[in-house]
Amino acid sequence: MSDNQNAQDLLIEEDVYLTSGVHIGTQQKSADMKKFIFKIRSDGLYVLDIKKTDERIKIAANMIAKYDPSEILVVSARQYGQKPVRMFSNIIGCHAFPGRFVPGTLTNPSLNLYVEPRVIIVTDPAADQQALKEAVTSRIPVIGLCDANNETKYVDVVIPANNKGRRSLAIVYWLLTREVQKLKGIIESNSDFKGDVKEFEATL
Repeated sequence: MSDNQNAQDLLIEEDVYLTSGVHIGTQQKSADMKKFIFKIRSDGLYVLDIKKTDERIKIAANMIAKYDPSEILVVSARQYGQKPVRMFSNIIGCHAFPGRFVPGTLTNPSLNLYVEPRVIIVTDPAADQQALKEAVTSRIPVIGLCDANNETKYVDVVIPANNKGRRSLAIVYWLLTREVQKLKGIIESNSDFKGDVKEFEATL
């Protein structure tokens, strides 16, 4: 933590990020993610910079808050991302695709599931590559939770985070939900937010 940045600047205490494992990356890093890497551990794991994670959650929340909930789509093919995505969607009131993303959802109007979002959130650009591909084709801006090894070429707003961990995904989506609600004036302060982070955690 640099001298000019104190703990109050973060959305939650640094310890909460750390105990949730938000910063724990992978043993590979992509060139795209290099600027979000804080250090490499002795066991070869790349550690993400939680200050940048925090900063990007704020940027993403600002972007999401500009849209009507009906214009937002959040997806997660990853098992541990499905509950946080459902919780985010239930509280925000947006569309969600937890689980398999049906090809054509964003590009084929004759599909029953077809939606026309104005912004899409992907839990992992690699696991959610079908949704990402269709968003790019349809020119829909993409917010993506990106781990140390992710390619970010088609992601407009990168949130550097461990996108494979159960508690990490819960904390990121919990924070996004809280911040969007504050920005929209639905709640006034953090203490008004009734959602418990445990409710966002996938069950083992």
